[in-house]
Amino acid sequence: MTASVSTVDTSSFGQILGTIVLGLLLLFVFIALVRSVRIVPQATALVIERLGRYSRTLEPGLHLLIPFVDRVRAQVDVREQVVSFPPQPVITSDNLVVSIDTVLYSQVTDPKSAVYEIANYITGIEQLTVTTLRNVIGSMDLEQTLTSRDQINGQLRGVLDEATGRWGIRVNRVELKSIDPPQSIQGSMEQQMRAERDRRAAILTAEGVKQSQILTAEGDKQGAILRAEGSAQAAILTAEGEARAILQVFDAVHRGDPDPKLLAYQYLQMLPKLAASPANKVWVIPSELTGALSQFTNGFGSAMSGDGGASDGASVRPAGVSPVSDLPPTSLVDPAIALAEARRMSEAATADATSAGTLSGHPLNPDAEAGQRPYTPPEV
Repeated sequence: MTASVSTVDTSSFGQILGTIVLGLLLLFVFIALVRSVRIVPQATALVIERLGRYSRTLEPGLHLLIPFVDRVRAQVDVREQVVSFPPQPVITSDNLVVSIDTVLYSQVTDPKSAVYEIANYITGIEQLTVTTLRNVIGSMDLEQTLTSRDQINGQLRGVLDEATGRWGIRVNRVELKSIDPPQSIQGSMEQQMRAERDRRAAILTAEGVKQSQILTAEGDKQGAILRAEGSAQAAILTAEGEARAILQVFDAVHRGDPDPKLLAYQYLQMLPKLAASPANKVWVIPSELTGALSQFTNGFGSAMSGDGGASDGASVRPAGVSPVSDLPPTSLVDPAIALAEARRMSEAATADATSAGTLSGHPLNPDAEAGQRPYTPPEV
């Protein structure tokens, strides 16, 4: 009875132990399968070690590994990385401390070198950037530092790309995000900029005033020239009008054939005008007035004596005949032509009077008082 129970217990224990061993074997197989199959995602590289030594680099895709022999040392992202470094104090050549923020664009080109050549390539790039930046900025003053960003970026990129090439990293671009000078220097720079803008504003204002004065002077000059031209034209027109009026009076007088009595009457009409002004203390009477008055007296004496005719052999006009019916037609022409003709005749008359030594009668009609026909200007 006891022997049979022992046999049953031993068989049960063997079954349980076999089940456990089978389960462990299945678990081992599952773990081995999991560790032997690797799927590498895109833009990622896996560095594989076999028994502690570098074996190969896995590209994106499905790969099989030897379980418990091959292992993944590192997973490297081969995309371009953007790293922003904290502000770094840098001293310029004129002993000013400026704070510079740097942004670095880099990419891993060789995952093996990035894993085995340097422990932490991000820290190495940061320290190399700081030292290179201090060397570059140390040879520039503040003004050059603020205005030479492209030059600084080019020098940094050249030094970093050369140093990080053996690490399997390519530096694509280096940018200075900000350059912050001390607060006191910023205040001085603002004052300098304000003074420069004030200077430019003053120069622009002076240029505007200058242009305004030049334009005003040009306008005054042109206005004076136009006014002078207008005055000259007005004087010419006035002279032409006066010449035409003189020519009309001259023509009317000769058409009317005046006698000494009419001239004496005109003298008598002018005497009140001579005495009209209270400032006149001395009267200037022409010497011809005595002769004109004598002719006027003789004319009235002849009329009172009943001669009924005009003196000096003048013909008596029939009754009912108009005083101007027997006059020749007017000779007025264009004012310019008439003025030229009058000037010519006046010069000719003046030359004749000067050569004769006396002026008898009208200068343009010396035979008017001799009883000849009235003077008629030539037709033009």
